[in-house]
Amino acid sequence: MLRDSMEWRKRWDTDSLVDWEIPEIIKTYLPHGLSGFDNDGAPVIIVPFAGMDMYGTLHVISQNEFVKIMIKILDNYLNIAREQSKKHGQIANQVTVVFDMEGFNLKQYLWKPAGELIIAFLQMYEANYPEILKMCFLINAPRVFAFAFSIVKKFMDDYTLSKMQIYKAEPIKWQAAILKLIPSNQLPAHYGGTLTDSDGNPKYTSKICQGGKIPKELYTKNMDKTNEDYTTVVVRKGGKLEFDISAPEVGSILSWEFRSEDHDIKFGILKKDDTNGTKTEVIPIRRVASHQSDEIGVLTCENQTTYSLVFDNTYSLLRNKKVHYSVRMLPPAKQAARIM
Repeated sequence: MLRDSMEWRKRWDTDSLVDWEIPEIIKTYLPHGLSGFDNDGAPVIIVPFAGMDMYGTLHVISQNEFVKIMIKILDNYLNIAREQSKKHGQIANQVTVVFDMEGFNLKQYLWKPAGELIIAFLQMYEANYPEILKMCFLINAPRVFAFAFSIVKKFMDDYTLSKMQIYKAEPIKWQAAILKLIPSNQLPAHYGGTLTDSDGNPKYTSKICQGGKIPKELYTKNMDKTNEDYTTVVVRKGGKLEFDISAPEVGSILSWEFRSEDHDIKFGILKKDDTNGTKTEVIPIRRVASHQSDEIGVLTCENQTTYSLVFDNTYSLLRNKKVHYSVRMLPPAKQAARIM
């Protein structure tokens, strides 16, 4: 594992990243920051995760640049931990992380380039940063996070999973757990500590970047959808396209992603009643601005039946609509996250 990691560092030329600057165009949109140090002197990192705009990020930088940025950030925090270990011993040579999942939106991670990049990052972390995690608190986790975590946990080893504590949006519970490990004067007031900005901001934004939506005028990359993973169709003017996909078992996950060229289109999903053959809307058919940004969604199938996806252009009598789409039926998430 050590030899493989050394080869990986050589391949990515990680030594040169010490002097490499994160592009300014993206730096202010990466949510993270060093809050202080825990009871043992280990660095405390705060990540307001909902501030991560994966869709915008990959329209500004490449996937390789994103990986380089993550390496630089991780190595920077590791260097801080090493310095702390000189003062406090080996117990400080790890990191404590607080992931704030408030406002977490699964939608952008169902976008294939973003989902693939997150999985690649997890694999990179497990292979090259073993046992650096002292504790990870995932707080304010919404219900949909359980589904997301049931997928990504497959790429984590048992050590990493054992260091993770997940809490719902119940501050009385997660604040008590966090304050057992992190002194209040090393934690932003927003999370139960005493740190604030000079203007009283409890999120301590002078040290903790909150991230945010990247303005579209900064986009420099096209992220073309016309590759082999997508089906391209033309929905004729005044017409519609409807196709079926079967849910093999209750709890299967139907996910979709599409983009239309130049103009919007109506989209919806129907569910077939196997007893009489009738179809009812489960996702109402409506106009979506899929020509402006990717339309992405997920549906938990409550029945073992057939679902119909509809692209409806009957309202447009003058224009054909070209659509690039990808539809997947995923197995049920049988092991959800344990949320405290």
